[in-house]
Amino acid sequence: MTTHATAEFEVKSWDENQALESKTGSKVTQASVTMALAGDLEGEGTVEWLMGYGDDGTAAFVGLERVVGKVGDREGTFVLQHTGTFDGKLAKADLSIVPGSGTGDLAGISGEGKLEAGFGDEGVRSLELDYDV
Repeated sequence: MTTHATAEFEVKSWDENQALESKTGSKVTQASVTMALAGDLEGEGTVEWLMGYGDDGTAAFVGLERVVGKVGDREGTFVLQHTGTFDGKLAKADLSIVPGSGTGDLAGISGEGKLEAGFGDEGVRSLELDYDV
């Protein structure tokens, strides 16, 4: 039976460095980010994102996030794959749980979801996940 989980997250750390440089405004960066998750999904997410920026400041990104915590009443870890875009104000990503990545009570977890994160301190940051264990 599929369960729907929602959470909000707070960015605790963000370390972004240029990976590939260009003479134009386009660039590729790598960011290591730690997030605190609260809601149906509770714990900490640590993600590595690769981001390709256009010269207008928009971007596409991919990443892998290790989540340590609880989903509902189950505790353990799992990995989320991110594929997303940033329009200069809002980042949106499709999420999928990496098969076989669940541990503890989350062994066997599968599912998909989405993430939205507004730019700056005022931005709303939310995550939704439809999962089966």
